[in-house]
Formats: sequence, structure tokens, C-alpha cells
Amino acid sequence: MVENRPLLNVITHLILIVGVLIVAFPVYIAVIAATHGPLALSSGAMPMLPGGELINNIVSVVTVERRGVAPFWLMTWNSLLMAVIITVGKIAISIISAYAIVYFRFPGRQLVFWLIFITLMLPVEVRIIPTFKVVADLGMLNSYAGLTIPLIASATATFLFRQFFMTVPDELMEAARVDGAGPIKFFRDILLPLSRTNIAALSVILFIYGWIQYLWPMLVTTDPKYYTLMMGVKRMAASNGDGEPQWNLIMAAVVLAMLPPVLIVIFMQRLFVKGLVETEK
Repeated sequence: MVENRPLLNVITHLILIVGVLIVAFPVYIAVIAATHGPLALSSGAMPMLPGGELINNIVSVVTVERRGVAPFWLMTWNSLLMAVIITVGKIAISIISAYAIVYFRFPGRQLVFWLIFITLMLPVEVRIIPTFKVVADLGMLNSYAGLTIPLIASATATFLFRQFFMTVPDELMEAARVDGAGPIKFFRDILLPLSRTNIAALSVILFIYGWIQYLWPMLVTTDPKYYTLMMGVKRMAASNGDGEPQWNLIMAAVVLAMLPPVLIVIFMQRLFVKGLVETEK
């Protein structure tokens, strides 16, 4: 029997509301700053109500080229391409790896899984120097391959797919084998359709992961035609030389950069939640 504790419910909701306000307040400041002109932000007092310059600021960000900053449309394309390649690559490699670990019997398969799982303790920031050395030696600096290939492998996605595959009844595999389905056909016609919601949930997470990358693109790209939006926002703050940064334009660029991941989460929310719940089962 679940106890009804009104006071505990009120306290819980208050904590959640305070947490949401703390997280949302910087986003609110960015949106408000994007709606004002440069004079309103250089006066020293941050306005807390919207202004009327949002459209002008967005047009200026998208159309005006700045010293040391690539065109906005090119940076958006680079970020989108990087996020899509990382998402597709991570899911493709992870689902095949999990399929091999669960359904194929070979010596050391558990050891292989744990070696993959241990890499969770080695994010890009920890192994960034040797990774950069390898990418440089292979001549992949200033290229889309250098931006994406080192970030493609994912132990988290492999683990989640493995956990899901272990919940699939063995009778399903035996029935497919009786019907003459080989490993590839079983994977393509049965496991992939069953994994649709899991793939959707991971796609949202991995797309955002690829979209917000900043440190790695900054290290492997010096050519402006490979700049991403995260790099562009940083360089916009320094493109004005010794003058005051144009914070209204910078915040307008930040708002535009937030739109794709926000829209992805909104439109895929149902599949995202369903995929996470099914993965836990």
C-alpha cells in the first residue's frame, strides 16, 4: 500500500521546481539578451524583459560574415553532419557488437564485453593527447573523418543493446532458425524491428552528444570551413578585437544553436521515453 503524504509531495515538487528554475534561468537570460540591441547589454544592467531586436539579431548572425568566424550556415552544416555521423556510427557499431556478444559463442566474449565496458572510464578528455597524436599521424586533421571517427565508438550504447538483446526470448531465435533464417536475416528481420524504440532513444542522446562537441573540434580543426557552431559561438566573442563583444549577437547565435537538439527532444519524446523504459526491462 502506497502511503499518502501530502507534505512530502509538496516538498518534492518544490525541490523539482527549484531545480528546473536553476537550470532554465541561464537559458532565459540567453533568450532575453538575444532580443535586445548592443546598447541595452553594454549599460551594465541586464534587462529581464524581452526586447524587440530578435529578428534583426538573428538576420545579422546568419548573413554577416565576421573576421575569424566561418559563415553561420557552414558551421551549422558542420555541426549537423558531425552529429549525424556520430549518431549513425555509434548505433551501427554498438548494435552489431552487442549482437555478436549475446548471440555468438566464441572464446573470451565476456572478456571482450568487459573490456568494452571499461572504456566508460576513459572518455575523450582523458585520452585526448594520444587520440590527437593518432589522428595527426593519419593525416586526418582538418577533415570530417578527424572530427567524427575518434568519437564513434560507444560503450554505453553497446551495454544498452546487450541488455535489451538478453531480454529477447531464446525461443524466438530457435523459431527463426527452424524457419531457415541465418544470423544476418535474424538480425535484420527480427532484432532490428524490435530495437526500434531503443535506437530512437539512443539517437536522441547521441545526436545531442555530437552536436555539443567543443573541445575535440577545437583541437583537430584550424581551417574555418570545418568550424562547428560551438566553436563559432566562442570565436564570435573574440572576433571584435579589443572592443566590447556583441553579446546580443552572441546570444542570438546561442539560441539558434540550441534549437536543433531541443526540437529533436520535443518531436522524439515519446519514442525516447519508451525506449529507455524498454531498455530497463
